[in-house]
Amino acid sequence: MTDSPFSAEALAQYAERGFVVIRDLFKPDEMQPWRERFRRIVNGEIAPADGMLVMRDVMVARGAVNPSEPEKRIAKIQGFERDEVLFDGYVRHPRLLECVVQFTGPDVKSIHTMLINKPPDVDGRHPLHQDLLYFPFRPADRIVATWTALEPCTRENGCLVVVPGTHRGKLLAHEQMDWEYVNYMYLGVRDIDSEVERVHLEMQPGDTVFFHPKLIHGSGQNRSDGFRRAISAHYASAACRYLPEAGKATSRRRFELVAGRAHADCI
Repeated sequence: MTDSPFSAEALAQYAERGFVVIRDLFKPDEMQPWRERFRRIVNGEIAPADGMLVMRDVMVARGAVNPSEPEKRIAKIQGFERDEVLFDGYVRHPRLLECVVQFTGPDVKSIHTMLINKPPDVDGRHPLHQDLLYFPFRPADRIVATWTALEPCTRENGCLVVVPGTHRGKLLAHEQMDWEYVNYMYLGVRDIDSEVERVHLEMQPGDTVFFHPKLIHGSGQNRSDGFRRAISAHYASAACRYLPEAGKATSRRRFELVAGRAHADCI
């Protein structure tokens, strides 16, 4: 394993609270190609890469709002492993990988990729949840998420919210929220104490948070007139092993949602 880019205090925070932020990990000129790639994809200037999902916000998909700007219609693009600008530029970035291996170990694989767009004038909330729900392999301690702000992320525009220390608990039961508008596969923790500590992660472009897959987190509504954008990836140690029972539960829940909503949010 490489020498840690984290201080001892930062690693202790991750162990205790389940997340750690590195400020200014990426410079503006490094992030500009990712912003431009997103813009070109959603404006139809280039075709999405094979396997990429371009997902409309649920309010757009259901006709509740009809923004004229294409960038206001899209909630995220997902699965950009075959897009060399996004995958090679972000997921394979040496500086990011140097951080990732501190949590996964040196033999690491990318398991999930997203570029998240929270436009104004839609609900856009993401309920409090644990990412491990979607990953049918273990150990959880060898899985880590990276989430890099591409625009200023504030409480006003719906920054990430985390519940510190929840990574030391178990994977909790999740359910479909009873909100009027909630995007495809956005499940929430079933019973969470309304008084539990919540930390709002306000971040500037280039700031990157690393967090555990059992950390409870979510995000609020964008109440600004601009966008809240971030690029994200999950990584796991190649030593992780598939758990059949976890896989069945994940697949069953995904089938129930697809059957009920027919991928209406995707284009």
